[in-house]
Amino acid sequence: MTILLRRSIGALPALITAALLLAGCDRRSDAGPVIVSAIGGKPQLADPSRGARDLPGRLLLDSTAQGLVRFDASGQIEPGIAERWIVIDDGMSYIFRLRDAEWSDGRPVTAEDVVTVLRRQIQRGSRNPLLPFLTAIDEIVEMTPEVIEVRLKRPRPDLLKLFAQPELAVFRTRPPGGSGPFRITNAGKRDVTLHPAFDPARSPDEVVAEPGPAANVQLIGERAARAILRFAARDSDLVSGGTFVDWPLLAHADIAPVNRRLDPAAGLFGLVVANREGFLGDTRNRLAVAAAIDRDAIVAAFSSDWTSATQLLPEQLDSARPAMAPDWAALSIADRYALARARVDEWRADKTDPPRLRIAMPTGPGATILYGMIGASLHRVGIDTVRVALDADTDLRLIDAVAPYDSARWYLGTACSPCGEATLAAIEAARDAPSTALRARHLAEADAALAADGAFIPIARPLRWSLVALRLRQWQGNSRAWHPLNHLRNDTN
Repeated sequence: MTILLRRSIGALPALITAALLLAGCDRRSDAGPVIVSAIGGKPQLADPSRGARDLPGRLLLDSTAQGLVRFDASGQIEPGIAERWIVIDDGMSYIFRLRDAEWSDGRPVTAEDVVTVLRRQIQRGSRNPLLPFLTAIDEIVEMTPEVIEVRLKRPRPDLLKLFAQPELAVFRTRPPGGSGPFRITNAGKRDVTLHPAFDPARSPDEVVAEPGPAANVQLIGERAARAILRFAARDSDLVSGGTFVDWPLLAHADIAPVNRRLDPAAGLFGLVVANREGFLGDTRNRLAVAAAIDRDAIVAAFSSDWTSATQLLPEQLDSARPAMAPDWAALSIADRYALARARVDEWRADKTDPPRLRIAMPTGPGATILYGMIGASLHRVGIDTVRVALDADTDLRLIDAVAPYDSARWYLGTACSPCGEATLAAIEAARDAPSTALRARHLAEADAALAADGAFIPIARPLRWSLVALRLRQWQGNSRAWHPLNHLRNDTN
């Protein structure tokens, strides 16, 4: 006991110092509205069938027009407009019972309303970004004024995660809006003020006080640099949507480590082979380029918590076999350089100039670092590079995307742009497979074919960061890198 006491007393100064540092790093009050900076443009409501939106627009849509289900703070499924659901007929039918909900104008939400909105999102001509992954839906029908059924052509056990995405929110265009959990009370030049919507589904025996202004959320859309400065000045509570592009800016900001959070995001971060001519027209050359990139050096230049990747799939997922790793992944970086150099030398045997590859990257300091490190690796094996804009003609194009759901189908379909005939055939066969077992076998075939083809060069998992005030006790890192505004603090419902 004496030894333990002495150790405790001896550690006391360090504990006091740590406590003071922790208390001093974040002096925001627990009271008052939550101020959120989302990296991107002005938050604007728009119909998802008209195309993809940036983060501020997606957060606004999720906050004012929830879907049948939605994500909670941990990225798991929770009820949205649907209070419960069942899956029947061996996964071929999803039946949702709707709760009592109201549109922003107070009119009740009906099954007919929901069916109309969801049909619009999946109809031919829709530009909903999730449309390519919704082909299994056969029809959406109203069974009663409170019940709808989603009938499938093929079983899809991951369908709920797609329905939880903001792109499938039940959004009415006239007047624009949804059923909550927030209502827009004010819109400024770069921000909107959101107030919790009254939920008529609460028990009439429960006494519920009308939320006051302190329950509001102010959502601001702005550049990362401005958002970081706002948080550092303690004028906001959350910065959401940070990527590798803006990560280097944090090195110059006075923000405590306890406020910096990384999501364990699942998705793709790597280079798509966009041009299969010239040097990249040979499969062996594409694989040599993939082998030559020093992934460990890249992630170390950003964060010790960033994870590199050498394979397309993060794990087996719904494929019939473990994720396919390339043969070169087991080699040391020195051996990989030698392999790539040999391929370049062979290609140059009857040519004057070294191969030259255009690499399409976004703008920003993180992208500059990434391009420099990729360029240095390729230059070491005799390949010249030039940086071009993301929308320019290119040989290699960066993909940085978080997976909306956990299926090999998303990874393969997103990375295959373009890819070989064998890969395309296997992906199409998986999409049309009548059973989950057959689908799994075709997904495994596609994974193996894409790895052998060298159509995608994995580098890492997506880097997603946030700045989080200690008052936001509900915030949790998750694989979707998605943080709903109604799940930030303990008094927000």
